[in-house]
Amino acid sequence: MDSRSEIKRQYKEEPREAGIFQVKNTANGRILLGSSKNLHGCLNKHRFMLSLGSHWNRKMQEDWNRFGSEAFVFEVLEIVPAKDDPKFDLETELSLLELVWIEKAPPYGESGYNRPGGIREV
Repeated sequence: MDSRSEIKRQYKEEPREAGIFQVKNTANGRILLGSSKNLHGCLNKHRFMLSLGSHWNRKMQEDWNRFGSEAFVFEVLEIVPAKDDPKFDLETELSLLELVWIEKAPPYGESGYNRPGGIREV
């Protein structure tokens, strides 16, 4: 098996972590909060879109262009542990965690890049 096939196989078998993430601009303190069922993939997507100059959040893209990639930190804030309980609802758990993190660090207005109404990325 070649190394490319092995890398693909490992990626597909890697468990996906769900939870809350943050992209922080260290130059001005603004943050983007988000939640995802695939934190690693979601953070990579944000980094990739910013580096291409085509991120959906215009203000964050402008700041990326102005301050450079070294001014941004991509962080996992909280992971939702996987549960075998059939009653466990990941969507509900992520929604509750969003509310907790929005209260801790409101990501709106001059403090952040989010728009009022939620942070869901999924």
